[in-house]
Amino acid sequence: MARWYPGTEDRLRQAALDLFAEHGYDDVTVTQIAERAGITRRSYFRYFPDKREVLFGGSEALPPAIAEAVLSSAEQTPPAIALDAARRVGALFVARVDRTAERRAVIASSPELQERERTKSAVITAALQEALKKRGAAEDEARLVARLVTVCFQEAIERWSETGEDFDACLDAVSASVRAAAEVFPDAVRR
Repeated sequence: MARWYPGTEDRLRQAALDLFAEHGYDDVTVTQIAERAGITRRSYFRYFPDKREVLFGGSEALPPAIAEAVLSSAEQTPPAIALDAARRVGALFVARVDRTAERRAVIASSPELQERERTKSAVITAALQEALKKRGAAEDEARLVARLVTVCFQEAIERWSETGEDFDACLDAVSASVRAAAEVFPDAVRR
């Protein structure tokens, strides 16, 4: 097989997901993934630095994408700007990613992968927060909005992966739930 054969990265992802489903994350080796994808172990490391990154490769593009979407949004208020950015980046995400439900199941099965997922979310939140501040949001508002919208984004991705519904509809449903919860929150605080 050619050294830089087109589609190798996708084949590695597919092979890894298949093997993780068959044997569990902890019981699969990089060598097994590489062999299933038709390359050598050494070639695997040209694409991913370790076994877990086959599940997270490409996620480094999310923070700059969401920051750029915030900076280019036509919306005016920090919550509207952040939700618009999440909507636009989410549309790109769902168009490019497949087998999300399987990937999420593998991550849920491993504390190591769950920690990696939390780290990814924290980086997205930080990028969103910094971009909102560049758009003029105060520090406290930018931090809170970034955290809430990151949760909405993650929940919308989860709903989309489980239901196959339109991503926009998933994001709208999640953000409506957050708004509804926020409306009753003051009553709960007074009790």
